[in-house]
Amino acid sequence: MKQRMITAVIGAIVLLSIVIIGDIVFTLAIAIVASIAMHELLKMKHIETFSFMGFVSFLFMWTLLVPSTWIDIGLFEHVSKVELFLVMILLLLALTVITKNSFTFDEAGFVILSSVYIGYGFHHLILTRNMEENGLALVFLVLFIIWATDSGAYFVGRKWGKHKLWPEISPKKTVEGFIGGIMLAGIVGWLFQVIFIAYFSWYVLAAFIIVTSVFGQLGDLVESALKRHYAVKDSGTVLPGHGGILDRFDSLIFVLPILHFFHFFG
Repeated sequence: MKQRMITAVIGAIVLLSIVIIGDIVFTLAIAIVASIAMHELLKMKHIETFSFMGFVSFLFMWTLLVPSTWIDIGLFEHVSKVELFLVMILLLLALTVITKNSFTFDEAGFVILSSVYIGYGFHHLILTRNMEENGLALVFLVLFIIWATDSGAYFVGRKWGKHKLWPEISPKKTVEGFIGGIMLAGIVGWLFQVIFIAYFSWYVLAAFIIVTSVFGQLGDLVESALKRHYAVKDSGTVLPGHGGILDRFDSLIFVLPILHFFHFFG
């Protein structure tokens, strides 16, 4: 527990500092974090990072990760990122024919899904921070809601948890913890709105908190399902006491695309 707390404090300080700095420093830092997460996912499937499939996976992930302005050059100037990614998928599928199925549809599917999961998730973190109006405050708000959800779910579940939430996926999570996470997220989100910003109306803030907390916990369960499928305890070892990058960013990269989908950020 002591090591876990030390890692959490140091990690939070580093992350919040990078968020505050923003600009190219933030973008490059998140690119590094996303690359580590991709490495962890490849390792789960026993794929070498420095292999053909590893290279293709990183190429797909980086295409989705980087700001759109970075690929608005030369031949790609009039092509959207989605269009470019779709063409890359078609070429990847053609590769199964060229290699006579030594590169299979299953492997192609893994490359596509993992690159969307990691690339688009972290892309929306960069996109949110780079918003000209309230980008910094919104990233902070999402982070604090997610951290409050994790803490509320842990402590309430540990104290009063009796009914298992999804034992086949994550045996320790409880319904009481799930509700406790939402309640603490509501308190923290409300305090943040009162003290720092008045960006949302109160009913929109309530919806924002509920969506962030619920889908954040769902993102945690998705990563738990992923680890259970590949029979690993943690996604990595880069964060002592916490596991890997995916173990810490699973909620964030899952919920941010959802928040953008619902147009909470305008």
